[in-house]
Amino acid sequence: MIIALPKEVKENEYRVAATPSAVAALVRKGHTVLFEHDCGAGSGFSDEAYIAAGGQLTEHEALYRNSDMIYKVKEIDASEYDLLHEGQIFFSYLHSNAHLESTLFCLKNNITSIAYEDIDDDQGKFPALIPMSVLAGKGGFLAALHFSQSVHGGKGLLLNRIPGVPTPEITILGCGASGMGVAELAAAFGNKVTILDVSWKAMEAAKHQLPANVEFMYSSRENLETCLKRTDVLFNCILWDKNRKDHIVYREDLKMMKPGSLIVDVACDDNGAIESCRSTSHTDPIYTEEGIIHYAVDNIPSGFSCTASQTLSAATLPHAIAIAEKGVEQALLDDKHLRRGLTTYKGKLCLLETALKHNLPFTDPKDAIEGK
Repeated sequence: MIIALPKEVKENEYRVAATPSAVAALVRKGHTVLFEHDCGAGSGFSDEAYIAAGGQLTEHEALYRNSDMIYKVKEIDASEYDLLHEGQIFFSYLHSNAHLESTLFCLKNNITSIAYEDIDDDQGKFPALIPMSVLAGKGGFLAALHFSQSVHGGKGLLLNRIPGVPTPEITILGCGASGMGVAELAAAFGNKVTILDVSWKAMEAAKHQLPANVEFMYSSRENLETCLKRTDVLFNCILWDKNRKDHIVYREDLKMMKPGSLIVDVACDDNGAIESCRSTSHTDPIYTEEGIIHYAVDNIPSGFSCTASQTLSAATLPHAIAIAEKGVEQALLDDKHLRRGLTTYKGKLCLLETALKHNLPFTDPKDAIEGK
Protein backbone atom coordinates (compact mmCIF):
# COMPACT_ATOMS: atom_id res chain seq x y z
CA MET A 1 0.00 0.00 0.00
CA ILE A 2 1.11 3.57 -0.66
CA ILE A 3 0.72 5.67 2.48
CA ALA A 4 0.94 9.46 2.54
CA LEU A 5 2.25 11.52 5.45
CA PRO A 6 1.34 15.15 4.71
CA LYS A 7 2.30 18.24 6.64
CA GLU A 8 -0.60 19.46 8.76
CA VAL A 9 -2.37 22.55 7.41
CA LYS A 10 -4.30 23.59 10.53
CA GLU A 11 -3.00 26.76 12.17
CA ASN A 12 -0.60 26.04 15.04
CA GLU A 13 -0.73 22.29 14.46
CA TYR A 14 2.80 20.93 14.88
CA ARG A 15 2.09 17.24 15.41
CA VAL A 16 2.75 14.54 12.83
CA ALA A 17 0.85 11.25 12.56
CA ALA A 18 3.85 8.95 12.19
CA THR A 19 7.37 9.26 13.56
CA PRO A 20 10.37 8.08 11.50
CA SER A 21 10.40 4.82 13.46
CA ALA A 22 6.75 4.23 12.49
CA VAL A 23 7.61 4.89 8.86
CA ALA A 24 10.47 2.37 9.12
CA ALA A 25 8.03 -0.23 10.48
CA LEU A 26 5.70 0.24 7.50
CA VAL A 27 8.55 0.18 4.99
CA ARG A 28 9.97 -3.02 6.48
CA LYS A 29 6.65 -4.68 5.71
CA GLY A 30 6.97 -3.72 2.07
CA HIS A 31 4.78 -0.62 1.96
CA THR A 32 5.65 2.73 0.42
CA VAL A 33 5.50 5.84 2.58
CA LEU A 34 5.43 9.24 0.90
CA PHE A 35 6.12 12.20 3.15
CA GLU A 36 5.90 15.94 2.62
CA HIS A 37 8.78 18.35 3.24
CA ASP A 38 8.93 19.36 6.92
CA CYS A 39 5.94 17.20 7.88
CA GLY A 40 7.70 16.31 11.13
CA ALA A 41 9.72 19.49 11.65
CA GLY A 42 7.28 20.87 14.21
CA SER A 43 7.84 17.76 16.33
CA GLY A 44 11.62 17.71 15.91
CA PHE A 45 11.80 15.08 13.13
CA SER A 46 13.83 16.08 10.07
CA ASP A 47 13.32 15.12 6.44
CA GLU A 48 16.63 13.29 6.66
CA ALA A 49 15.27 11.11 9.47
CA TYR A 50 12.28 10.10 7.34
CA ILE A 51 14.53 9.37 4.35
CA ALA A 52 16.77 7.21 6.55
CA ALA A 53 13.64 5.33 7.65
CA GLY A 54 12.80 4.57 4.02
CA GLY A 55 10.28 7.33 3.37
CA GLN A 56 10.14 9.09 0.00
CA LEU A 57 10.09 12.89 -0.05
CA THR A 58 7.15 13.88 -2.25
CA GLU A 59 5.61 17.16 -3.40
CA HIS A 60 2.30 18.13 -1.74
CA GLU A 61 -0.15 17.46 -4.58
CA ALA A 62 1.61 14.32 -5.83
CA LEU A 63 1.58 12.90 -2.32
CA TYR A 64 -2.23 13.07 -2.21
CA ARG A 65 -2.71 12.03 -5.82
CA ASN A 66 -0.52 8.91 -5.69
CA SER A 67 -1.42 7.46 -2.29
CA ASP A 68 -3.95 4.88 -1.13
CA MET A 69 -4.15 6.13 2.45
CA ILE A 70 -3.71 9.57 3.99
CA TYR A 71 -2.25 9.17 7.48
CA LYS A 72 -2.44 12.41 9.45
CA VAL A 73 -3.45 14.15 12.67
CA LYS A 74 -6.23 16.62 12.04
CA GLU A 75 -9.55 16.43 10.25
CA ILE A 76 -9.97 17.09 6.52
CA ASP A 77 -9.41 20.72 5.63
CA ALA A 78 -11.21 22.43 2.75
CA SER A 79 -7.84 22.97 1.06
CA GLU A 80 -7.51 19.18 0.76
CA TYR A 81 -10.82 18.55 -0.99
CA ASP A 82 -9.45 18.87 -4.52
CA LEU A 83 -6.51 16.61 -3.69
CA LEU A 84 -8.40 13.59 -2.40
CA HIS A 85 -9.80 10.97 -4.76
CA GLU A 86 -12.52 8.36 -4.73
CA GLY A 87 -11.74 5.19 -2.81
CA GLN A 88 -8.94 6.80 -0.82
CA ILE A 89 -8.58 6.05 2.91
CA PHE A 90 -8.36 8.98 5.31
CA PHE A 91 -7.02 7.89 8.72
CA SER A 92 -6.98 10.70 11.25
CA TYR A 93 -8.84 12.50 14.00
CA LEU A 94 -12.05 13.46 12.21
CA HIS A 95 -14.51 14.93 14.73
CA SER A 96 -17.25 14.44 12.16
CA ASN A 97 -19.91 15.75 14.52
CA ALA A 98 -18.29 19.16 14.51
CA HIS A 99 -17.18 19.16 10.86
CA LEU A 100 -20.30 18.41 8.84
CA GLU A 101 -18.93 19.89 5.61
CA SER A 102 -15.96 17.51 5.49
CA THR A 103 -18.20 14.58 6.44
CA LEU A 104 -20.53 15.37 3.54
CA PHE A 105 -17.49 15.69 1.27
CA CYS A 106 -16.36 12.17 2.21
CA LEU A 107 -19.84 10.80 1.61
CA LYS A 108 -20.16 12.47 -1.78
CA ASN A 109 -16.69 11.41 -2.94
CA ASN A 110 -16.65 7.85 -1.58
CA ILE A 111 -13.77 8.48 0.82
CA THR A 112 -13.24 5.79 3.45
CA SER A 113 -12.65 7.80 6.60
CA ILE A 114 -11.62 6.27 9.93
CA ALA A 115 -11.52 8.38 13.10
CA TYR A 116 -8.83 7.82 15.71
CA GLU A 117 -11.04 9.20 18.45
CA ASP A 118 -13.73 6.55 17.98
CA ILE A 119 -11.51 3.45 17.94
CA ASP A 120 -12.12 1.64 21.23
CA ASP A 121 -10.73 -1.39 23.06
CA ASP A 122 -12.01 -4.31 25.14
CA GLN A 123 -12.35 -2.07 28.20
CA GLY A 124 -14.48 0.42 26.32
CA LYS A 125 -11.68 2.99 26.36
CA PHE A 126 -10.25 4.94 23.44
CA PRO A 127 -6.51 4.20 23.15
CA ALA A 128 -5.79 6.74 20.40
CA LEU A 129 -7.59 9.47 22.33
CA ILE A 130 -6.35 8.84 25.87
CA PRO A 131 -2.69 9.93 25.33
CA MET A 132 -3.88 13.22 23.83
CA SER A 133 -6.42 13.64 26.63
CA VAL A 134 -3.72 13.32 29.28
CA LEU A 135 -1.57 15.87 27.46
CA ALA A 136 -4.55 18.17 27.01
CA GLY A 137 -5.29 18.03 30.73
CA LYS A 138 -1.73 18.77 31.75
CA GLY A 139 -1.37 21.43 29.06
CA GLY A 140 -4.63 22.96 30.23
CA PHE A 141 -3.25 23.34 33.74
CA LEU A 142 -0.08 24.96 32.40
CA ALA A 143 -2.29 27.35 30.41
CA ALA A 144 -4.16 28.19 33.61
CA LEU A 145 -0.85 29.04 35.29
CA HIS A 146 -0.11 31.38 32.41
CA PHE A 147 -3.46 33.11 32.05
CA SER A 148 -3.94 33.50 35.79
CA GLN A 149 -1.06 35.96 35.70
CA SER A 150 -2.06 39.63 35.73
CA VAL A 151 0.33 40.34 32.86
CA HIS A 152 -1.71 37.94 30.71
CA GLY A 153 -5.14 39.24 31.71
CA GLY A 154 -5.73 37.15 34.83
CA LYS A 155 -6.25 38.26 38.39
CA GLY A 156 -2.62 37.69 39.36
CA LEU A 157 -3.11 34.42 41.23
CA LEU A 158 -0.27 31.91 41.45
CA LEU A 159 -1.79 28.44 41.40
CA ASN A 160 0.39 27.11 44.16
CA ARG A 161 0.26 26.78 47.96
CA ILE A 162 2.06 29.82 49.34
CA PRO A 163 2.41 30.42 53.13
CA GLY A 164 0.43 33.40 54.40
CA VAL A 165 -2.21 33.52 51.63
CA PRO A 166 -5.29 31.41 50.82
CA THR A 167 -4.55 28.30 48.76
CA PRO A 168 -6.14 28.49 45.28
CA GLU A 169 -9.14 26.29 44.59
CA ILE A 170 -9.30 24.14 41.46
CA THR A 171 -12.47 22.39 40.28
CA ILE A 172 -12.35 19.62 37.68
CA LEU A 173 -15.42 18.26 35.91
CA GLY A 174 -14.75 14.58 35.18
CA CYS A 175 -12.02 12.23 36.37
CA GLY A 176 -11.23 10.58 33.06
CA ALA A 177 -7.85 10.80 31.36
CA SER A 178 -7.80 14.57 30.89
CA GLY A 179 -9.26 15.22 34.35
CA MET A 180 -6.56 13.07 35.90
CA GLY A 181 -3.96 14.96 33.87
CA VAL A 182 -5.17 18.24 35.34
CA ALA A 183 -5.44 16.83 38.85
CA GLU A 184 -1.93 15.37 38.86
CA LEU A 185 -0.31 18.74 38.23
CA ALA A 186 -2.80 20.88 40.17
CA ALA A 187 -2.39 18.70 43.27
CA ALA A 188 1.40 18.57 42.92
CA PHE A 189 1.40 22.38 42.99
CA GLY A 190 -0.37 22.24 46.34
CA ASN A 191 -3.77 23.57 45.29
CA LYS A 192 -7.08 22.55 46.83
CA VAL A 193 -8.47 20.31 44.13
CA THR A 194 -12.05 19.09 43.79
CA ILE A 195 -13.13 16.57 41.16
CA LEU A 196 -16.81 16.20 40.29
CA ASP A 197 -18.00 13.04 38.58
CA VAL A 198 -21.12 10.88 38.39
CA SER A 199 -19.24 7.57 38.65
CA TRP A 200 -18.40 6.36 42.13
CA LYS A 201 -16.23 3.65 40.60
CA ALA A 202 -14.18 6.18 38.61
CA MET A 203 -13.73 8.42 41.65
CA GLU A 204 -12.71 5.50 43.84
CA ALA A 205 -10.05 4.44 41.31
CA ALA A 206 -8.80 8.03 40.98
CA LYS A 207 -8.60 8.44 44.76
CA HIS A 208 -5.86 5.81 44.96
CA GLN A 209 -3.76 7.60 42.33
CA LEU A 210 -3.96 11.15 43.69
CA PRO A 211 -2.76 12.78 46.94
CA ALA A 212 -4.87 13.82 49.92
CA ASN A 213 -5.35 17.42 48.76
CA VAL A 214 -7.79 16.13 46.12
CA GLU A 215 -11.40 15.70 47.20
CA PHE A 216 -14.10 13.92 45.24
CA MET A 217 -17.73 14.99 45.07
CA TYR A 218 -20.70 13.53 43.28
CA SER A 219 -21.63 15.79 40.37
CA SER A 220 -24.98 17.03 41.62
CA ARG A 221 -26.33 20.50 40.95
CA GLU A 222 -25.90 21.41 44.62
CA ASN A 223 -22.26 20.35 44.71
CA LEU A 224 -21.57 22.09 41.41
CA GLU A 225 -22.93 25.38 42.70
CA THR A 226 -20.82 25.07 45.85
CA CYS A 227 -17.70 24.62 43.70
CA LEU A 228 -18.56 27.39 41.25
CA LYS A 229 -18.80 29.92 44.07
CA ARG A 230 -15.41 29.09 45.54
CA THR A 231 -13.27 27.99 42.59
CA ASP A 232 -10.47 30.02 41.03
CA VAL A 233 -10.13 27.80 37.96
CA LEU A 234 -12.77 25.48 36.54
CA PHE A 235 -11.61 22.73 34.18
CA ASN A 236 -14.09 20.95 31.95
CA CYS A 237 -12.84 17.47 31.09
CA ILE A 238 -16.14 15.88 30.04
CA LEU A 239 -16.72 14.88 26.43
CA TRP A 240 -20.26 16.02 25.82
CA ASP A 241 -22.75 13.96 23.84
CA LYS A 242 -23.25 16.00 20.66
CA ASN A 243 -26.96 15.19 20.68
CA ARG A 244 -27.58 16.80 24.05
CA LYS A 245 -29.08 20.26 24.22
CA ASP A 246 -28.48 20.84 27.93
CA HIS A 247 -25.28 21.84 29.76
CA ILE A 248 -23.57 21.33 33.09
CA VAL A 249 -22.55 24.95 33.49
CA TYR A 250 -24.96 27.45 31.95
CA ARG A 251 -24.04 30.98 30.94
CA GLU A 252 -26.16 32.28 33.80
CA ASP A 253 -24.04 30.23 36.23
CA LEU A 254 -20.97 32.33 35.47
CA LYS A 255 -22.44 35.04 37.69
CA MET A 256 -21.84 32.75 40.70
CA MET A 257 -18.10 32.66 40.05
CA LYS A 258 -15.49 35.04 41.40
CA PRO A 259 -14.82 37.90 38.93
CA GLY A 260 -11.67 37.23 36.94
CA SER A 261 -11.81 33.48 37.50
CA LEU A 262 -10.80 31.18 34.69
CA ILE A 263 -12.58 28.40 32.81
CA VAL A 264 -10.35 25.99 30.90
CA ASP A 265 -12.43 23.84 28.56
CA VAL A 266 -10.12 20.91 27.91
CA ALA A 267 -12.85 18.88 26.20
CA CYS A 268 -13.57 21.88 24.00
CA ASP A 269 -17.05 21.00 22.76
CA ASP A 270 -18.68 24.14 21.41
CA ASN A 271 -21.87 24.84 23.36
CA GLY A 272 -21.26 21.59 25.22
CA ALA A 273 -20.87 20.96 28.95
CA ILE A 274 -19.98 24.65 29.36
CA GLU A 275 -22.61 26.66 27.50
CA SER A 276 -20.42 29.74 27.10
CA CYS A 277 -17.43 27.91 25.61
CA ARG A 278 -16.43 28.11 21.96
CA SER A 279 -13.26 26.81 20.35
CA THR A 280 -10.22 29.08 20.28
CA SER A 281 -6.67 28.74 18.92
CA HIS A 282 -3.14 28.99 20.27
CA THR A 283 -2.86 32.32 18.46
CA ASP A 284 -6.00 33.78 20.09
CA PRO A 285 -6.63 31.49 23.08
CA ILE A 286 -8.86 33.41 25.49
CA TYR A 287 -11.99 35.53 25.65
CA THR A 288 -14.12 36.89 28.50
CA GLU A 289 -17.83 36.45 29.19
CA GLU A 290 -19.67 37.64 32.30
CA GLY A 291 -16.31 38.65 33.77
CA ILE A 292 -14.95 35.09 33.50
CA ILE A 293 -11.91 34.33 31.33
CA HIS A 294 -12.40 31.36 28.99
CA TYR A 295 -9.56 29.28 27.50
CA ALA A 296 -10.83 26.76 24.93
CA VAL A 297 -7.96 25.88 22.59
CA ASP A 298 -9.03 22.86 20.57
CA ASN A 299 -5.59 21.36 20.00
CA ILE A 300 -3.75 21.83 23.29
CA PRO A 301 -1.44 18.81 22.68
CA SER A 302 0.07 20.56 19.66
CA GLY A 303 1.94 22.76 22.13
CA PHE A 304 3.80 19.61 23.19
CA SER A 305 4.12 18.27 19.68
CA CYS A 306 7.15 16.00 20.09
CA THR A 307 5.65 14.13 23.03
CA ALA A 308 2.21 14.13 21.40
CA SER A 309 3.46 12.79 18.08
CA GLN A 310 5.38 9.96 19.71
CA THR A 311 2.41 8.80 21.77
CA LEU A 312 -0.10 9.22 18.94
CA SER A 313 2.09 7.37 16.46
CA ALA A 314 2.51 4.46 18.88
CA ALA A 315 -1.26 4.25 19.41
CA THR A 316 -2.29 4.35 15.74
CA LEU A 317 0.55 2.44 14.04
CA PRO A 318 -0.84 -1.07 14.70
CA HIS A 319 -4.06 -0.08 12.95
CA ALA A 320 -2.21 1.55 10.06
CA ILE A 321 -0.17 -1.64 9.61
CA ALA A 322 -3.31 -3.79 9.70
CA ILE A 323 -4.98 -1.63 7.03
CA ALA A 324 -1.87 -1.73 4.85
CA GLU A 325 -1.33 -5.47 5.26
CA LYS A 326 -4.90 -6.71 4.92
CA GLY A 327 -6.60 -3.97 2.95
CA VAL A 328 -9.08 -1.67 4.63
CA GLU A 329 -12.15 -3.90 4.25
CA GLN A 330 -10.57 -7.01 5.77
CA ALA A 331 -8.86 -5.01 8.51
CA LEU A 332 -12.22 -3.49 9.48
CA LEU A 333 -14.01 -6.83 9.40
CA ASP A 334 -11.31 -8.52 11.49
CA ASP A 335 -11.20 -5.82 14.18
CA LYS A 336 -14.42 -4.60 15.75
CA HIS A 337 -12.52 -1.88 17.59
CA LEU A 338 -11.09 -0.41 14.39
CA ARG A 339 -14.52 -0.78 12.82
CA ARG A 340 -15.94 1.38 15.61
CA GLY A 341 -13.92 4.26 14.13
CA LEU A 342 -15.29 3.86 10.60
CA THR A 343 -17.06 7.11 9.75
CA THR A 344 -17.75 7.05 6.01
CA TYR A 345 -17.55 4.17 3.53
CA LYS A 346 -18.66 4.17 -0.12
CA GLY A 347 -21.06 7.03 0.41
CA LYS A 348 -22.56 5.65 3.62
CA LEU A 349 -22.34 7.26 7.05
CA CYS A 350 -21.26 4.66 9.61
CA LEU A 351 -20.92 6.71 12.79
CA LEU A 352 -24.20 6.75 14.68
CA GLU A 353 -23.50 9.87 16.76
CA THR A 354 -22.94 12.00 13.67
CA ALA A 355 -26.01 10.57 11.93
CA LEU A 356 -28.19 11.40 14.92
CA LYS A 357 -26.86 14.91 15.37
CA HIS A 358 -27.26 15.90 11.73
CA ASN A 359 -30.32 13.80 10.92
CA LEU A 360 -28.48 11.79 8.27
CA PRO A 361 -29.07 8.14 7.27
CA PHE A 362 -26.97 5.69 9.28
CA THR A 363 -25.56 2.36 8.07
CA ASP A 364 -24.05 -0.16 10.44
CA PRO A 365 -20.30 -0.33 9.66
CA LYS A 366 -20.27 -4.09 9.12
CA ASP A 367 -23.31 -3.92 6.86
CA ALA A 368 -21.70 -1.15 4.82
CA ILE A 369 -18.51 -3.17 4.30
CA GLU A 370 -20.42 -6.31 3.39
CA GLY A 371 -22.63 -4.38 0.98
CA LYS A 372 -25.90 -5.02 2.79
